[in-house]
Amino acid sequence: MKNVVIAAGYATRLGELTKNFPKPLLKIGERNILERMLDDIDTIPEIDEHIIITNHKFAQHFEDWKQAVSYSKPITIVDDGTETNDTRLGAVCDLLFAMEKLNVDDDLLVVAADNLLFFSFKEFVDFAKAKDSSCIMCHEQPSIEKLQRTGVVVLDDNNRVLNMEEKPQEPKSHWAVPPFYIYKKGDLELVRHSVENGCGKDAPGNLAHYMVDHAIMHAWPMSAGRFDIGSLDTYYEACDKFGGKK
Repeated sequence: MKNVVIAAGYATRLGELTKNFPKPLLKIGERNILERMLDDIDTIPEIDEHIIITNHKFAQHFEDWKQAVSYSKPITIVDDGTETNDTRLGAVCDLLFAMEKLNVDDDLLVVAADNLLFFSFKEFVDFAKAKDSSCIMCHEQPSIEKLQRTGVVVLDDNNRVLNMEEKPQEPKSHWAVPPFYIYKKGDLELVRHSVENGCGKDAPGNLAHYMVDHAIMHAWPMSAGRFDIGSLDTYYEACDKFGGKK
């Protein structure tokens, strides 16, 4: 299984902090955001490589970082060639770009690079293995307003995804979908042709939505929470909570 980290965005909402520096490499305490994620994923036996897809503007930052860290699984940095937010490929196209460039033909764990997690991805990998299907995560979200800004799924009693909607005005459940996915090798042909068949390009949830309509998908209810770093306020809040310095 390959761990694919989507890290090609420009984090414009963090202003000057990420104008010339990638958000995943911002420090939260003694470790940066990306390291906090890889520290966990690297211990999962099924994972045999970390693939980090970034943009040309920040690629050298990731290459320099790669030389300074040590993980048990190899790290491959993929440069998508873009240099501005206006020319970005979008998360789905970045995944397809990395798959094609590296001839990836393996199960994939696909993760966004801007979250702090309070559970292990091993639970998610074990769930997907038990279900023997591609999978998404979900968590209960009581706020209708927040559900209207994310992906929402309807599940059966076996946690199979029956329906997924992006940013629904009238959510059909309280199961929200965070940006973490497992795509099985047998479903990669669907993934490869997703965009040409109408899948949205920008958000990683676009691909999950597409796959729900074309393949068997199950959803793992997160066993603990996460902290989404999407703005300056949430970054500074994370620094305060986890001992970092502004």
